[in-house]
Amino acid sequence: MNAPAAMEAASLLRIEGQAVTAVDSIDLELKAGEIFGLVGESGCGKSATCRSVIRLFGGAEVEIAHGRILFEGADLARLDERALEDLRGSRIAMIFQDPMAALNPTMRVGEQIAEGLMRHRRLGRRQARKEAVALLTSVGVTSAARRLNSYPHEFSGGMRQRVLIAIALACRPRLLIADEPTTALDVTIQDQILKLILRLRRETGMGVLLVTHDLGVVAQTCDQVAVMYAGKIVESGETAQLFRQPAHPYTMALLDALPARTARGAKLRPIGGEPPNLASPPEGCRFHPRCRYAADMCRHRVPALEPVEPSHLAACLRLGELRR
Repeated sequence: MNAPAAMEAASLLRIEGQAVTAVDSIDLELKAGEIFGLVGESGCGKSATCRSVIRLFGGAEVEIAHGRILFEGADLARLDERALEDLRGSRIAMIFQDPMAALNPTMRVGEQIAEGLMRHRRLGRRQARKEAVALLTSVGVTSAARRLNSYPHEFSGGMRQRVLIAIALACRPRLLIADEPTTALDVTIQDQILKLILRLRRETGMGVLLVTHDLGVVAQTCDQVAVMYAGKIVESGETAQLFRQPAHPYTMALLDALPARTARGAKLRPIGGEPPNLASPPEGCRFHPRCRYAADMCRHRVPALEPVEPSHLAACLRLGELRR
């Protein structure tokens, strides 16, 4: 997928070397109108990276130790709480993993959509309700005026996800953070949600940070992708190029485990071992205990991201030897 040419200019979001709990030295850049995928196994730090952007950690005591999180030039890591509250839900919106947990079960759906409209866009209650109907309709909820009075438990999983997207888009954000937006949805609903995000990106010009563990979703949706392992970015680049010529052993292993890339009748090649405990990760390259190409130096030296091709980076001490 290619972002519209007119939108390829300035950086919308740039994260530089931030460390948040189990996330260490993350560098990524997302442009307006672009969909940027962040992919990796569960527990690798993808969600922590997303929440660090809007500094929303569910009450946990988390510190951004160093670095910057630049959004349209402003450093989000230095904003006070009031400024962040004004930003969340307006210029930056987030779709959380579990729509049932993210929606308030005691509030009607219409009230939850109208809440942000009244706070950030200063709409009156009647106008906010009218806008909520339009938003639900735009994300494919039928009989939207009637469904405003429904509670979250009265919607299917796919419809609840659409409600979350409507809430996220209510204030026309410049950046949408989608944290596993298709988890636990069947393939038909997953396809509908991804097509909806693509259409809304095209119509509004917003940038999208899409977090997933599903490489198929990345291939279908993303312009750029970063592969994360044990709290670190190990490879990043243009999606088609990275899928065509993966440079890091972890990316290679992820792709080798895909059924679509396995010959008929052949066994899948799962990644051996377990992801490390992020409270005490291994020294050297964090992937070395599971890497079939690991050498002695990988156990002691931390690899840095280095260019493979223009705009394609990988962090592997054996990078030159392993190029496919």
